Amino acid sequence: MESQLHIYNTLTGQKEPFEPLNPPFVGLYVCGPTVYSNVHLGNCRTFMSFDLVNRYLRFLGYKVRYVRNITDAGHLENDADEGEDKISKKARLEQLEPMEIVQRYTLDFRAKMADFNTLPPDIEPTATGHIVEQIEIIQKIIDAGLAYEINGSVYFDVLRYSEGDEYGILSGRKVDELISGTRDLDGQDEKRNPIDFALWKKASPSHIMRWSSPWGEGFPGWHLECSVMSTKYLGETFDIHGGGMDLKFPHHECEIAQNKAAHGSHAVRYWMHANMLTFEGKKMSKSLGNSILPDELFTGDHKLLRKGFHPMVVRFFSMQAHYGSTLDFSNEALEAAEAGFKRLMNGLDKMKSIEVGSASNLSVKDYSDRFYAAMNDDFNSPILISHLFDLVKTVKVDGKEKTVLTQEDKDALIQLVHGFVFDVLGLKQPEGKAEAGDEKIGGLMDLILEFRQRARTDKDWGTSDLIRDRLKELEIEVKDGKDGAAWEIK
Repeated sequence: MESQLHIYNTLTGQKEPFEPLNPPFVGLYVCGPTVYSNVHLGNCRTFMSFDLVNRYLRFLGYKVRYVRNITDAGHLENDADEGEDKISKKARLEQLEPMEIVQRYTLDFRAKMADFNTLPPDIEPTATGHIVEQIEIIQKIIDAGLAYEINGSVYFDVLRYSEGDEYGILSGRKVDELISGTRDLDGQDEKRNPIDFALWKKASPSHIMRWSSPWGEGFPGWHLECSVMSTKYLGETFDIHGGGMDLKFPHHECEIAQNKAAHGSHAVRYWMHANMLTFEGKKMSKSLGNSILPDELFTGDHKLLRKGFHPMVVRFFSMQAHYGSTLDFSNEALEAAEAGFKRLMNGLDKMKSIEVGSASNLSVKDYSDRFYAAMNDDFNSPILISHLFDLVKTVKVDGKEKTVLTQEDKDALIQLVHGFVFDVLGLKQPEGKAEAGDEKIGGLMDLILEFRQRARTDKDWGTSDLIRDRLKELEIEVKDGKDGAAWEIK
């Protein structure tokens, strides 16, 4: 590997060489889900993106501590510190304890992450498990003169903070513009300024989730929990913080301000953001009727889907777009990804049949350099996949121009490709029903090719060619050789 890993840093707006704070150790924090409903595909795309980051860092030999939180309290219905707590609201509607809601949807989230073959985080802290630490940080911010208590709630003083630091440094928002863009509440808002945000909220009589604090019974602000948990487990300064693009403002902006107020530094060295998911060019939402849950995608049980798709096909499809680009779902795109995934898996099997000789006519080092260069360019998985397909197309196991490798090069090639396909991209061969289905397809193809061979023996070339051509329309290529016919899904 000759090139160095570069990461697009949202904070600076440019790609930067990755230089860990304490190599070979890397601290990686990713904002996890608020567990009040089934995880949606947009979230899954984000977590698959950072699974790729986690996997590649480990593949390079870094010792990664991956922390991804569970938000089980404090996330209100909108970002203006208004509305009900999302988990409390769901608990009230379903007449359950809030922790029953948390348990149900945390288990669902973990199950879906396992379906997509993501590695579990090394630490998965919860907001409710760190109430004491959050109260301590709030007090530090108050003592620094950057927060104030009023009527049992505590708010971060954005204008006071902006006198010595830049609020909006991550998103490019300006304080004056933010103030002018807020609505006038005619004195109803208890904040000193409309852009101040809650560190602690006083619990109303009907609020289910509440804890004692120096300011009365209440609950922590949503932005605070990530500042607390990330720095507790990764240190007051750490390497990478990731999340969805929708969290850049205000969530991550508030994290930066909180960290600077409490610890004197912005904490994060590289900010990374995964882009959004759309369906046929439109944002996924329940109101548009195009919101699809992972289980619906797997089974095809949704009015917008023509069929179901294996989780590995969905993961492969996700990896075909750069994490920082919008990913657009459609039936056609998923079907194309399904065909591409099968072609790649078949190509890996084909490499086992590469002929061994005294010299190699394919450069393993050339492909190794290409693979690393793609991933070192800000985890560019679509370029890596294009190089993998180029290799699959180049490798030939029969004919006059077949690939020949020394045993050492063949072993190195298979190890290289398996490393990038399975360890880095996180793909795996489908198991269970899909595997049984493959066996049935193989049996059917053996039968079809047997009939075709009989036609060839009887010199019935019309029938022989018809079978070959109809299979080609189904993207199944038949190749005739001295040992009989072979077939491959394209």
